[in-house]
Amino acid sequence: MELDLTDEQKMLADAVRSLLDKRYDANARLQLLEGDGWSRDLWRQYAELGLLGLTVDEQCGGAGMGSGELAVVMEQFGRALVLEPFVATVVLGASLVSAAGTPEQKQELLPDVAAGETLLAFAHTEAGSRWSLTDVTTTATPAGGDWTLDGEKIAVLGGDVADQLLVTARTPEGEVGLFLVAAADVRRDTYRQQDGLGGADVLLAGTSARALGTPGESLAAIELVVDTATAMLCAEAVGAMERMLWLTVDYLKTRQQFGIPIATFQALQFRAADMFVSLEQARSMSMLAQRALAVDDPAERHRMVAAAKVQIDLSSRHVGQDAIQLHGGIGMTMEYPVGHYVKRTAVIAKTFADTDTLLEAVGSGPGLI
Repeated sequence: MELDLTDEQKMLADAVRSLLDKRYDANARLQLLEGDGWSRDLWRQYAELGLLGLTVDEQCGGAGMGSGELAVVMEQFGRALVLEPFVATVVLGASLVSAAGTPEQKQELLPDVAAGETLLAFAHTEAGSRWSLTDVTTTATPAGGDWTLDGEKIAVLGGDVADQLLVTARTPEGEVGLFLVAAADVRRDTYRQQDGLGGADVLLAGTSARALGTPGESLAAIELVVDTATAMLCAEAVGAMERMLWLTVDYLKTRQQFGIPIATFQALQFRAADMFVSLEQARSMSMLAQRALAVDDPAERHRMVAAAKVQIDLSSRHVGQDAIQLHGGIGMTMEYPVGHYVKRTAVIAKTFADTDTLLEAVGSGPGLI
């Protein structure tokens, strides 16, 4: 596996970082949180940069790039704590359409996603389902050439602003299918997550829907996309951890006690060094997660991604907790960015699976070596 970024990936990272450094400082993010929660103007700029169609086929208006480029973008988004529904629409939504949709559905949906005109959300979690992708009680009933859905989905990331929902439901044959639902046709209870990103609980009651591709073939596509999204969250967490580390180092250099910077205290230097070690461990495992996406065996792919995510979550907890402690009281305030990074990495640690579930997945096979 190539460990260094290609020239094209470096250019992509520089372009995204340049935009976010200009438009996404801590104060600008706080203003977004106090307003609409995200910026439609920035969303249009993401579209102009080609970020919204990064992994979409060129025939559908995208750039046709791969997971390596997507991870580059996610790491930069993690540094800036981006609030826009990129994971919901691009990492999950567009990837599901690309993986499971018919050629006609791809041509219908993906160009508008790449242009920033359509927002998507993946509605799969149900009350009591925990982290299972197959514990689905929402039902899909044939209705002429289409379907009707009945059930309730919770914690739908990006569900507060989505135009189209991609909903998992069980068919009369007992298969888990994926269905397209217009967001205007459902009842949504919207809210902000602890990290500031938008979410919704969705009620489906005889709601009209269209099957995305063939329902009986949806589960494999869903599992692949969830593994891909988990790997991308690993990259985002690395960006967030890197930013927390350097915010902390800068604070240690400027904060004075007894007339000298506290960065001169050896005990604090040791703790900062340990944070750096955790960051580099996480970066290595994020690379493993990206490598895993090229593995043909779904079970092995999932184990590798799960193993990477375990280390990511452990590292982000260590870096976040030490960042707050080394900042002292200011680290707990919402006016200072460190606490926001800790919240985001804590939510990432509970997205798609918790640590116990991930360890169970890793232990279910022969191991990684």
